[in-house]
Amino acid sequence: MSLSELIKPDAVLPALRVNGKKQALQEMSERAAAVSGLPSREIFDALLQRERLGSTGVGDGVAIPHGKLAKCERLFGVFARLERPIDFEAPDGLQVDLIFMLVAPESAGADHLKALASIARLLRNGAVAAQLRSTRDPAALYALLTMGPASNAA
Repeated sequence: MSLSELIKPDAVLPALRVNGKKQALQEMSERAAAVSGLPSREIFDALLQRERLGSTGVGDGVAIPHGKLAKCERLFGVFARLERPIDFEAPDGLQVDLIFMLVAPESAGADHLKALASIARLLRNGAVAAQLRSTRDPAALYALLTMGPASNAA
């Protein structure tokens, strides 16, 4: 699954300033609502419900919060590069500064898992992560996310 199918240029937050996980999820839910037309509160609640099952911090400064919504018609994402790293309760204990949020229809099934795998593969690539961390330019961030080595992997 190509990440260009999941994220649009207006869903990239190049320098998000937040003080913690909850605030990051809230800000990203608001951007997700703006790009999808879905209610931000429902997105936020779905993300929090998933976080209660265990942190979506995957390590290496990366988090991939995700949730499913009944009203959602297609998979989509929002990416944020944080100004300052935050605690995301990641298994490696490292603070997170790259967050790719994924929202999916309740019926997404395998497509949801494929999308999560593609996102994880891209963001766990050290070279790509370093480039994402070194720029605040939204167009450059979008290009890295959608044209990276893992973006066309199935």
